[in-house]
Amino acid sequence: MSQVAAIIVAGGKGIRAGRAGPKQYESLLGRKVLEWSIEAFLQHPDVDHLVVVSGTGQGKFGPFPGTSWVSGGDSRTQSVRNGLAALDLPPETPVLIHDAARPGLSQSMISALIAALETADAVAPALPVPDALKTERNGKLETVPREGLFRVQTPQAFRLGAIRAALDASNGDLVDDLAAMEATGAKVELIPGDERLHKITYPEDFDLVAKLMSPAAAAPRVGKGFDVHAFEPGDHVTLCGVAIPHSAKLKGHSDADAAWHALTDAILGAVALGDIGDHFPPSDERWKNADSAIFLQEAIRLAGAEGYAVSSCDITVICEAPKVKPHREAMRSRTAELMGLPLSAVSVKATTTEGLGFTGRREGIAAEAIAVLVPSNQPR
Repeated sequence: MSQVAAIIVAGGKGIRAGRAGPKQYESLLGRKVLEWSIEAFLQHPDVDHLVVVSGTGQGKFGPFPGTSWVSGGDSRTQSVRNGLAALDLPPETPVLIHDAARPGLSQSMISALIAALETADAVAPALPVPDALKTERNGKLETVPREGLFRVQTPQAFRLGAIRAALDASNGDLVDDLAAMEATGAKVELIPGDERLHKITYPEDFDLVAKLMSPAAAAPRVGKGFDVHAFEPGDHVTLCGVAIPHSAKLKGHSDADAAWHALTDAILGAVALGDIGDHFPPSDERWKNADSAIFLQEAIRLAGAEGYAVSSCDITVICEAPKVKPHREAMRSRTAELMGLPLSAVSVKATTTEGLGFTGRREGIAAEAIAVLVPSNQPR
């Protein structure tokens, strides 16, 4: 999609949260609650426009380049209308509307909502209700069947023109923006939600959300990458950013650094963000002869946006020639330097296929990599 917009509704007073000021401006894990959502949207490659709707006297903070700030209304629904009015974009533009009180927004959730909007008129993340439900009538408790009941979260995704029309046709303050679309008979889809999107409503929610977003709340991730490049005429190969003299070079759209390409894929795989071709397609002329350090650093940034940092990696180069061992320490050092890791956390080794296969026939080089990622407190 060429353009995607996002609106963060941040104008509420948050009285039930028990803080001196609005909950969205309170601190959570070293950042304002609202700041977590702003950074999540700004870091996503598909989001081109961001509008923050703030309350009277709350104002803006930052700087956050590319972010517009508008004043909210007397109700949440009116605040959303104000945010939509600030978007001068075509009616078919996808727009994600998010509550600032849900700071645990991930890059993968944003991507999933945008993708689901291809086949639906409105999309929202939701979690099934696992608990027994009761209602009290005339002093007596009755069980409410929980089958088919969901806890609906935000962001909720729409087409700009459709949600504008639906809200204009609605009356009163809606429980959420999805309700306006439901009233029109639109096709609404629910996708799997995320516990980290828990809404901060009461004082105890600050601690709960902090635990959900903190390192202790998530397990380490492991990713594996593999890459292959053929030889072509040249005088050196590049592996782990190190130029190694050879009678041929590796063929590729970029610098064809098979070792760093495998490591990039391992990092992306650990956080389920696709592969190097998704982010740096060979059809894009921007990456012609590009230094693979760009790819590796972007994978690290994307992992950080998901709340993970690389803690160690292991790279294996598979070839008959050139000999990698004389350059291994330089390759480790360059990789560690680029990733901000201690040398002891970076392993580089080489092996052959005993003359078998395309590497055995000296037609090219293959590389495998494993990356271990641990939770971090970096912006999500």
